[in-house]
Amino acid sequence: MAPVGPMAVFGALGAMAVVMFLVIIAVDSVFLWLGAKFAKIEDASFGKAFIATLGGLIVSAILGSIVPVIGGLLGLIAFLWIVKTVFNTDWGKAVIAWLFAIVIAIILMVIIMIVVGLSIMAVL
Repeated sequence: MAPVGPMAVFGALGAMAVVMFLVIIAVDSVFLWLGAKFAKIEDASFGKAFIATLGGLIVSAILGSIVPVIGGLLGLIAFLWIVKTVFNTDWGKAVIAWLFAIVIAIILMVIIMIVVGLSIMAVL
C-alpha cells in the first residue's frame, strides 16, 4: 500500500466538499420543486429546480459577500428573480414556491430532530 501524502488527503477532502455541495443543492432542489408544484407553476420539474437552486445560491453568495450590509436582501431578490426566470412564472408564484420550500425544509428538520432526539433518549 502506497503512503498517503498531504496532497492526496487534500484532494480527497476537496472531492468530498464538491459531492456534499451537489447533495445539498439536490436536496434544496427537491424542496423548491415541491414548492413550485404547490404554487401551481406549470412545467415545474426537478431539473429546473436544480438550475434555479444552483444559480440562486451562487448569485446570493456573491452578492452577500460583495455588499455586506444589504447583500442578504439583494441575494434574496436575486434568488427570487432566478426562480421566476427559470420557472417562467410571475413574482407571486416564485415567492410562494420559495416560501413553501422553506416551510418543507423546516418541517423536515423538526421531524429529523425529533426522531434523533427520541433515538438518543432510547439509548440513555
